[in-house]
Amino acid sequence: MDQLRAIRYFSKVVETGSFTKAAKVFDVPVSSLSRRVSDLEKSLGATLLKRSTRLVKLTEVGRVYYNDMQQVLNQLEQSRETVRSYQTTPMGRLRISSMVGFGEKILLPLLDEFSALYPQIVLDVSLSDELSTLGRDDVDIAIRGGYAPNERVIAKRIMDNSFIPVASPGYLEKNGVPNHVLELKQHKGLYFKTPLGMTPWLCIIDDQWHDVSGPAIAISNNGPWLAKKASAGDGVLMSTRWALSSYLESGALQQLKFEHQLTVTQNSEMAVYLLYQKQRYSVPKVKVAVDFLLGRIKATNDC
Repeated sequence: MDQLRAIRYFSKVVETGSFTKAAKVFDVPVSSLSRRVSDLEKSLGATLLKRSTRLVKLTEVGRVYYNDMQQVLNQLEQSRETVRSYQTTPMGRLRISSMVGFGEKILLPLLDEFSALYPQIVLDVSLSDELSTLGRDDVDIAIRGGYAPNERVIAKRIMDNSFIPVASPGYLEKNGVPNHVLELKQHKGLYFKTPLGMTPWLCIIDDQWHDVSGPAIAISNNGPWLAKKASAGDGVLMSTRWALSSYLESGALQQLKFEHQLTVTQNSEMAVYLLYQKQRYSVPKVKVAVDFLLGRIKATNDC
């Protein structure tokens, strides 16, 4: 039995929900495809699919096997693409994952320009603030805020990601301008939530870390919503300068400045990083995307 072909047939049946549709994809008779999947089940000694006249469903062990095989098939595809990487024309599907705020404000506009330059590359873009692993999540390029990851990938620092405190003129007129960081404990707080939890307001006073967070009135992983609430005068917000740039330029929000600098973490290496696997850089579509994004984002920062 050609096990790899049987696995491909099985995976396509799962994805299409039909032996007939899967057979059309591979242009083979339904009976031939069905027989190979049955042979695969016999070789494993397990039933992978529940078959009925209308529906095909995974069994519990079938779902485990399917998930495992997707990693195998993805790795095979990546290896095959690496072998083909000596071609000169970047092409194929490029999978990019980015945190939501950065993706909406900075990445997506740049990718419109990138698509015009490389029309044979199909962009597959996911925006999420959930932490991801490049190999496990089948991503070519990831953009994440925080610290340089420990996983075995190349991490290029592309932008500062430090947080600044802001509030609207209306809020400050009504509640007063805090002159010392400790006064923030008396102010309403709008808090950004990361996968690791709510970001506090921290500072160092006399070589000691202090949490000066005020009472929370809203907590969310949606930065734009928090910025709108801050501009409406609902409270004080700590967010990144790049995420707040339009509000700061229009005067809807203004930065609060103190003698002691505020932060949301005791780690000083906060930044936005572009991540990719070293061996994938030899693939033309990945190389041109990495080079393009690093160049454009650096140019934007230098302006």
